Amino acid sequence: MATFKDHFSTQSSDYSKYRPDYPKDLYDFILSEVKERKTAWDCGTGNGQAAVVLSQYFEKVFATDPSAEQIKNAAQTNNIKYHIASAENSTLTDKSIDLITVAQALHWFDFEKFYAEVNRVAKPNAVIAVWSYENCFVSESIDKVFLHFYKEILGNYWAYERKHVENAYHDIPFPFSEVKEQVFYMKKQWNLHDFMGYLSTWSAVQKYIKTNGKNPLELVAIDFEKAWGNPDIVKEVSFPVTVKTGRV
Repeated sequence: MATFKDHFSTQSSDYSKYRPDYPKDLYDFILSEVKERKTAWDCGTGNGQAAVVLSQYFEKVFATDPSAEQIKNAAQTNNIKYHIASAENSTLTDKSIDLITVAQALHWFDFEKFYAEVNRVAKPNAVIAVWSYENCFVSESIDKVFLHFYKEILGNYWAYERKHVENAYHDIPFPFSEVKEQVFYMKKQWNLHDFMGYLSTWSAVQKYIKTNGKNPLELVAIDFEKAWGNPDIVKEVSFPVTVKTGRV
């Protein structure tokens, strides 16, 4: 079994509150590839945001995550079955799943072992869909402070796997047929408090706090305030999302 790197449990409730929602056209793109909609497996489900949407289209959704805290804070519906399990050992039944989804989590997996698990649990011609969202953008002045914070202050505190997100998963193997890729955009309407709340959920921020005993957001709070203007003003925050689908 791959070693589970838990970067998110300590801020799991805030993670659920501030993480952006994936757009409807992203799900439409994925669902257009699925021939049967009986069962879906949302692997690395986190707070369950993708699982909840899938539950509207599938008879049953199995949602797994190795973090008990993430599962504890996950949204509930009658046809979602949450289970604490690794991506590489789901405990699901052989040849039982029509769609496997991985939202912003594939970079943490042992790729070879996970893909072996996908091949085990997938029905013939099942679909796998993986996606990740990259750094957001707001405006030129805000983005400048954002990138300074991301690269210069937190650069050494990001996990090695973060590079896969920066590369939109293009350097991760994806050994499936009929591969398709498309970019969508998540958009949030946030004031400065919301925006800073989102930044506070970053694993690198939590690692910085644990290492140095202080919040790195304090180092850029004034710069963000100057760039944002009135902190109560709501601005559109956009996140590019790269989605890749394949047939098992």
